[in-house]
Amino acid sequence: MRIDVTRDVFQLAQVFTIARGSRTEAQVLTVRVSDGDVTGVGECVPYARYGETLDSVTAQIEGLPADISRMGLYDLLPAGAARNAVDCALWDLEAKRAGKRVWELAGLVKPGPEITAYTLSLDSPEAMQAQAAKNAFRPLLKIKLGTPDDMPRLEAVRAGAPDARIIVDANEGWSADVYADLAPHLVRLGVQLVEQPLPAGEDDALIGMDRPVPVCADESCHDRASLPHLKGKYDVVNIKLDKTGGLTEALALRDAALAQGYRVMVGCMVGSSLAMAPATLVAQGAEVVDLDGPLLLAEDRDEPLIFDAAGVHPPSAKLWG
Repeated sequence: MRIDVTRDVFQLAQVFTIARGSRTEAQVLTVRVSDGDVTGVGECVPYARYGETLDSVTAQIEGLPADISRMGLYDLLPAGAARNAVDCALWDLEAKRAGKRVWELAGLVKPGPEITAYTLSLDSPEAMQAQAAKNAFRPLLKIKLGTPDDMPRLEAVRAGAPDARIIVDANEGWSADVYADLAPHLVRLGVQLVEQPLPAGEDDALIGMDRPVPVCADESCHDRASLPHLKGKYDVVNIKLDKTGGLTEALALRDAALAQGYRVMVGCMVGSSLAMAPATLVAQGAEVVDLDGPLLLAEDRDEPLIFDAAGVHPPSAKLWG
């Protein structure tokens, strides 16, 4: 087989800001695995928070042997963006060879649409209220926060979208004291979930802390090996394929997390419809789905995912799987 890696850039519809910084484009890697007759495709988004760059992830992928298999990837690459793109490309290749859909090969039920969150970028309270009002028709809004001065932003978003379900992502930006101060207000404003309020290396402070709103592990949860470290701290785990290292591990993590009593959120990096496509399979029945990456783009792949009132739909075979 032949493995090719290319870099693709998708312009964002507007500047996207989180507690760590801003961006105007999504830089992704597209992997194509070909056996000479059929080509499988996958996408990943290298993430600096995890020490990844476009160059380092490309090198990981280009260093793989030509006869790589999905299960063989576990021995050659760690959980992360590189393994994700290759794993998903191999799933796509297998489906095309078999003339079946990936969900059939994986023994899953036929997938359907799932309501997805829509993310409001971190900004001034006035700007975030305007964003909320513009998107108040959406059933689920996700607010990017993570500063010591987030209370006015919370109030502003709720004023802009009084009827929407709201979840909050602090991106490790709060201290234990800030979170404890905000928690009663999160309840008052109807926030339904708080994602990664504390830095991953400092989340032991959550043990024994009152959690009136469910707390979700994002940066603290990568794959199944993360689960033992989450006990007593988190109620929900956020499964992202760029963290798990692909669909294979994402499905296994979902099953293991549910078996251990965690609820499941399925999220994404800012990527194209190709990156979201495998995640729609993991998202079936999840408590929270956050696969809005393509909605944040000014441009997308050919045969993009469909987003409508029913939510994000599974991919067409022409896109993936």
